[in-house]
Amino acid sequence: MEEFDYYEILEISRNVSGEEIKKAYRKMALKYHPDRNPDDKNAEEMFKKINEAYQVLSDQEKRQIYDTYGKKGLESSGFGFSDMEGSIFDIFNSVFSGGLGGFGGGFSARGKKNEKYSRDLAIELELSFHEAVFGCKKEVEILYKNACEMCNGNGAKDGKLTTCSTCKGSGRETFSQGFMTFAQTCSKCHGSGEMSAEKCEKCSGKGYKEEKEKFEIKIPEGVDNQNQIRVQGRGNKMPNGSRGDLYVEILVQEDTHFIRHRNDIYLEVPVFFTLVMLGGSIKIPALTKELELKIPIGVKDKQQFVFYGEGVKSVNSGKKGNFIAVVSIVYPEKLDDKQRELLTQLHQSFGYEESKPIPCLESLVDKIKNWFK
Repeated sequence: MEEFDYYEILEISRNVSGEEIKKAYRKMALKYHPDRNPDDKNAEEMFKKINEAYQVLSDQEKRQIYDTYGKKGLESSGFGFSDMEGSIFDIFNSVFSGGLGGFGGGFSARGKKNEKYSRDLAIELELSFHEAVFGCKKEVEILYKNACEMCNGNGAKDGKLTTCSTCKGSGRETFSQGFMTFAQTCSKCHGSGEMSAEKCEKCSGKGYKEEKEKFEIKIPEGVDNQNQIRVQGRGNKMPNGSRGDLYVEILVQEDTHFIRHRNDIYLEVPVFFTLVMLGGSIKIPALTKELELKIPIGVKDKQQFVFYGEGVKSVNSGKKGNFIAVVSIVYPEKLDDKQRELLTQLHQSFGYEESKPIPCLESLVDKIKNWFK
């Protein structure tokens, strides 16, 4: 079996969390999914490796064994890699299931074993911060597969298939390594158990043609990164005329000022240093209106003020998150003579002398001096 590093395949470090592993898998699996890379053998092999890596690293016990003993340790512990290709779409489905309320769901595995492609289709859709928070309508263009009419989608001339000579129709090949026997998907028929004696002339053996389609989809209010929307009946078209579903993976652009964490919104609010001593109220922009932020005397840098229910609306519950204003105290970069004079007068009005430490620091200096006597 080919040796490769699971962490390198998913482009992650060895100390990442389980959630980060899942996030990396989603990104890589979408990138190398067979439906997005038709007839690309390198992408297909990469997709298999990504799924194998995720199957191990997402399981705490398997990951611990792999980190300590490597792949051979997994085999010795009874975790085989038989029929890995046969399970990759099930793994993909489990990670991409759930979605957004009524939009949710997961990719379906290939239906009949001799089908050349899966029913469902995946695309990524980038949204602006504003579009994601408030919802919108977006036009998308997809490239979907439509079964070849001449071969009925199986890629064989006149649609005639024969039993695979390599696996004898089982769809699997077995091989031995020491005292252990492994099974893997047949390299000749790719698990279908059947193959074409001659390729279909119209589709060159692919079993489908690709067609473009444009349509508009509704983006619900409050979607976030990695949310998934299912559009029913917009996937690949199968030989029986039915169509699978389209799964839209959401990517949200960052905003210049607002920072989103789930359904909460953070805003850094510059507060001039004089307000720290004087206190006061300032108007700050929120998602839908201006809010009044009351600055108490002695406010601290990075102090947070929460406005409940002024955040993003949840796509599932409809409940709104919070809006959090984070104070950032601002000091003048330079002073003119008049400003310096006024500040000096203020300093002295509190009983302090210019360029001299305040009493608590004076006592600390005396204490340190006594250490050396």
